[in-house]
Amino acid sequence: MKPFVALQLYTVRDFTAQDVVGTLRKVKEIGYDYVELAGIYDMGFLEFRKVLDEVGLTAISAHVAPDVSVVDYKSLGCKYLAIPMVAEELLPGGNKYEKSLFESFSKKCMGEDIVPAYHNHAFEYKKLPCNTFVLDKLFEDVPALQAELDVGWVRAAGQSPEAYIKKYASRCPIVHLKDTIEVENGFEDRPVGKGSLDIPAILQASKSAGVAGFVVELDKAVGITSLQAAKESLEYLSSRF
Repeated sequence: MKPFVALQLYTVRDFTAQDVVGTLRKVKEIGYDYVELAGIYDMGFLEFRKVLDEVGLTAISAHVAPDVSVVDYKSLGCKYLAIPMVAEELLPGGNKYEKSLFESFSKKCMGEDIVPAYHNHAFEYKKLPCNTFVLDKLFEDVPALQAELDVGWVRAAGQSPEAYIKKYASRCPIVHLKDTIEVENGFEDRPVGKGSLDIPAILQASKSAGVAGFVVELDKAVGITSLQAAKESLEYLSSRF
């Protein structure tokens, strides 16, 4: 089955800050059928679902807090819910770590036939005394929690995106495609296929691992608008599937 390609709406937050509905229409016009949410713009869930339906977009997934009302996001049509980040102290090795936080989230999601996931950044690749990365310990402790691997952050942590996708084969339903280039003070985002990540190898690894879909995300477009970066990313991916 052909994987879905969604846009993480955080990418175009500069546009949605001015005009939510107009921006969603532009996202659809660019060619996206799916989006991943990062909030619902001070709308009610029923109101926002109506907007999505009118525009013709499907909210396939969303970034949410662990204590979210899963039923509300199910009403939007979400099939996946991912915790985008938590304070380091709440993760394995932290002084406030309670795996029950993630177990409860996973149980709530699965009770509504939604896939629970965790989206990584680079800081979860800190080694614990047991010589295991924080991220791996989290997934070890909470077997129900799936991986939403962000390849840009995996690479920023000095790890191989392809190897990590392979490591979590059958447990990584969504891959965040964040292409980057290395600069003096870290990394800058680029449209997918225009950075320095080996996107063809990542796509092949994802296919072998049974990934259901991809989410395009840029933390900040450089030299072009965020909508143009989203458009160029989709054009690249469309030529690959």
